[in-house]
Amino acid sequence: MAAGLLLGRLVPGLDTVLDAVRIGEISLPIALGLLLMMYPVLAKVRYDRLGTVTGDRRLLISSLVLNWVLGPALMFALAWILLPDLPEYRTGLIIVGLARCIAMVLIWNDLACGNREAAAVLVALNSLFQVIAFGALGWFYLQVLPGRLGLPQSALDVSAWDIAFYVLVFLGIPLLAGYASRKLGERARGRTWYEQRFLPRVGPIALYGLLFTIVILFALQGGTITSRPGDVARIALPLLAYFALMWGGGFLTGKAIGLPYDKTTTLAFTAAGNNFELAIAVAVGVFGVTSGQALAGVVGPLIEVPVLVALVYVSLAGRRLFRTAEEPARA
Repeated sequence: MAAGLLLGRLVPGLDTVLDAVRIGEISLPIALGLLLMMYPVLAKVRYDRLGTVTGDRRLLISSLVLNWVLGPALMFALAWILLPDLPEYRTGLIIVGLARCIAMVLIWNDLACGNREAAAVLVALNSLFQVIAFGALGWFYLQVLPGRLGLPQSALDVSAWDIAFYVLVFLGIPLLAGYASRKLGERARGRTWYEQRFLPRVGPIALYGLLFTIVILFALQGGTITSRPGDVARIALPLLAYFALMWGGGFLTGKAIGLPYDKTTTLAFTAAGNNFELAIAVAVGVFGVTSGQALAGVVGPLIEVPVLVALVYVSLAGRRLFRTAEEPARA
């Protein structure tokens, strides 16, 4: 993050060069970083175990409620409570709250030893709901609900086809590549070779892709972020509260309904993470690249990355809460 901010400030014209080629509204270097980041994690998924996840109604229902009921409602409330005088930033944060995570959450889940198969299923489920519900929820939270509460309204004109395109590119391509890698690798050389030889070689690519994506993202927006520190601080406050409450709520929910540690961790991170690339793309496409809504989307990962990295350590420390409950049963 620091390297990206410095590059964006110290290298004249770097943001223009990096942003010259796009996939939709997303810079091509960021798109490549996201694909590199997601492929190794999806290559690790045991696709023959997905049935055990899809049959876990506790996990699926909890995830849907956290992501599509509580998440948008919480961000709406925080945005209005903490940014009542800043309508552009408020709208940008509400858009962030509607964009459920399908990319970086796989990294956080993997680092925290979450369930890879559960993460793949929940990410796919979020992607499906994102295509169907994003526009409708944007209309509800930006127009209908504020109107009912007597608050100022704003419009969000976004096509479901555009959202489907981002989902197809940023989830469909690495998911297909990961599935093909496992099927073809196991068929050609066997599961032992695939998991003990192939995966250790491609695994580090995910972290390289993550670091590359973060550097490029902040190099593109470094000037904007460093020139408006007061605005960034105002936007950061509701984001900090949002990530902490959503992750904590997901973790406590998983524990309360009797999920094991790995699925509880997956539930918590998929609830807390947001699809910043989609939120930025929508804000830029609807309101413009220099808009306050776009800045709110950019600040999202500035706060999300360090907070969720910290929550990885919190999650790992919380494993002992599950060991005490599960070890007697195994014995």
